[in-house]
Amino acid sequence: MPASKAQQKAVNKYIKNNYDVFQIRMPKGKKDKIKAHAENMGESLNSFINRAVDEAVERDEEEK
Repeated sequence: MPASKAQQKAVNKYIKNNYDVFQIRMPKGKKDKIKAHAENMGESLNSFINRAVDEAVERDEEEK
C-alpha cells in the first residue's frame, strides 16, 4: 500500500530536519559501476558513498 500524502509529508519533514542533501556529478556510467560495487558489498549506494567519504576523511586526517 502506498504511503498517504500525510505520511509522505511527515517523512519529507523528517528528512529535511535530520539530513543534509549532497548532489554530485560524475561521468555517465560511473554511477552504475559504483552502485553495482555497493550492491556486491551488501550496501546501498548511499551507505557506500558515506562509508567511502568517512574512510577518506579519516585517512587524510591521520596523514596530517
